Amino acid sequence: MLRCSKFVLLSAVSVAALTISPANAQDSSTPEIHENVQSEQRNVIEHGIVVVGKLTGAAIDRDELDLLQASDLKDIFRQVPSVSVGGSLGIAQKVYVRGLEDSLINVTVDGAPQSGSLFHHIGRVNIEPELLESVELQAGAGEATSGFGAIGGALRFRTRDAADMLESGRDVGGIVKAGWFSNNGYKLSATLYAKLIGDIGIVGSYVYSDRNEFKDGDGNRVRGTAAEQQLGFVKIGGDLGSGHNFSVSYEHRDEEGEFGARPNWPVLIGDRLFPAKGTRQTVIGNYRYDSGGAVSLETTGYWTRAKFELDRSDRWGLYGADIESYGFDARFRTKFAGHDVIFGMEHRSDQASSAYLADDAMWQPWAWDPNVGQFEERGDLFGVYVQDHWQVVEPLLLSFGARYDAYDLDVVTYGTGTKSDGISFNAGADLEMLPGLTLNAGYAEAFRGKEIGDAFSLEHRPGRDILQPGLRPETVANFEVGASFERNGFTASAAYFDMKIKDVILDQLYSGPFPQDGIYYENVGDFTSDGIELRAGYKYGPFGFSGYYNHYDSRINGNRINGYEQIALGNTMGDNWNVSANYDPSPSLGFMASLTRYEAVRDLEVLFRDADLGFVPTTEFIDKPAYTVVDLFARWLPFDSDRLSLNAAIYNLFDKRYLAHASVGDYTAIPDYEIVSGLSEPGRNFRLTASYRF
Repeated sequence: MLRCSKFVLLSAVSVAALTISPANAQDSSTPEIHENVQSEQRNVIEHGIVVVGKLTGAAIDRDELDLLQASDLKDIFRQVPSVSVGGSLGIAQKVYVRGLEDSLINVTVDGAPQSGSLFHHIGRVNIEPELLESVELQAGAGEATSGFGAIGGALRFRTRDAADMLESGRDVGGIVKAGWFSNNGYKLSATLYAKLIGDIGIVGSYVYSDRNEFKDGDGNRVRGTAAEQQLGFVKIGGDLGSGHNFSVSYEHRDEEGEFGARPNWPVLIGDRLFPAKGTRQTVIGNYRYDSGGAVSLETTGYWTRAKFELDRSDRWGLYGADIESYGFDARFRTKFAGHDVIFGMEHRSDQASSAYLADDAMWQPWAWDPNVGQFEERGDLFGVYVQDHWQVVEPLLLSFGARYDAYDLDVVTYGTGTKSDGISFNAGADLEMLPGLTLNAGYAEAFRGKEIGDAFSLEHRPGRDILQPGLRPETVANFEVGASFERNGFTASAAYFDMKIKDVILDQLYSGPFPQDGIYYENVGDFTSDGIELRAGYKYGPFGFSGYYNHYDSRINGNRINGYEQIALGNTMGDNWNVSANYDPSPSLGFMASLTRYEAVRDLEVLFRDADLGFVPTTEFIDKPAYTVVDLFARWLPFDSDRLSLNAAIYNLFDKRYLAHASVGDYTAIPDYEIVSGLSEPGRNFRLTASYRF
């Protein structure tokens, strides 16, 4: 049958597969489907994303990415209730989980963290959907295995390997794919894969995308949204025998175009566009040993380097930022007497740098110090952790764990820095009350010290303070409770969460007289968020239905947050819900329709900091209007196999013009803030993709 991926409720007792397209949700008595669910549960547990006592996670597989013809982050997370993606331009997209920006989320690709921020007006997370085998989300602080700084949760991307792609009985194969988007561009990719020796294989991919400036729902061309992307990827690995497995991968990604000075804001009529280029290189090595019994070992080593250059030819000329990270994560796992225990250690070193790259005579008049044109910060992170899953009795699974983290930041250029360390704990329980009905409760803490700063903002006024004396680390406490039910094709879940981050570290506007700098990191107060998430799905024959409702209220010191003033912290979104329906008349043909609604945010109070400093006489209010978007999808296998696959989609069917709530709010009606706004989303967009496997 035509498969669409599932949201997987991350419960170690019951993995309730709530479908985005419930075509998968068959009667649980069907042996084949029962085996698939068990296999999926094992896969989730093996990759460490299981968080006992939580129901607000999600998993996305390759089939859904193909059906959605995913080309960027927004496509990947279109139907995940706890995730919103702001920015209609790929290089400027930011991911928000429960309103928290991705800078507070531990994001990894095959275990390698994507750390640091190059420029606060572009995104931090860059991933090519064509490379992905699966995506897993843990919303909110969870278990000790979540990684460094997982204040808002963990987001894990896993790339494809040869074993994922080779057909049974074959040693070599390939996929070529071509996609056309009416609004506006095309995408080409080619992937080859083969067995080398025994069960060791190699996969190589090349992806090229060329986008013109798109049009919004009113037919207006949105300037500064054209971009060209190229990506190369190679991965070697497989089973060495006797329980040993390894992989080594290399990825190189380029994106360039002409954008606004602030790529996530509109380019006004008469304003210039500036050439910009972003690159990322990543090397990842994974090794795993499984004895087949009570002992296993998993290690990850990585190196990654990201760069962004913007040519401000109207001012200081070419300016560049660079973030380089390397590190490892090693975890030992043992099982005994109902316990499943993981012991781990990880380390990461980050280096952020930026520099004026034009001739001295061009940039020196703009610099705070004409003798200093290069800037650097370094950070070292070290952590150790332990996590236990204890199957007390068959219906009851408990978890508890602890983590110690140490952060060391060195502001190299200005001879300052800060250190911090701390311990965080977690505990959770899953109880299967009745067949198909599971109750969940969990409490988790996370810790984050000051990390490297935004690379484009490393320059400071000489002699000014950059860090608040006695700067305290951020700590979060996250409580969740919920229930899930799965029986006879029907799935449902309900979850409530309450989260508080103490001592939020944020760069606010200039906060006082000399010696404080305009960019000054300080503890600004406490962030709170609480909300509910409801999901349901039902499958009957070839028909399926699913939906969700999501509500949360996120505040800093009692005020609702927004993506302009609390950049690098979070954003306010309206209540959102989705209803999807699918029809699969045969294994080779399937259709899906999806309606997503964001309710209006009214009277969002803004400019608190500006009013405190006397820049404006009083605070102002903005609205985020409601919007509804309808998307249609279809997939056809003409030869009743995946040899040739044809996909069609219509995004934004009714050509709605709207500004996504996860983008910067619209300040244009406020005097002196007319340039502050996010980019409008694309209007109606037809997508056609053909994929041929050989």
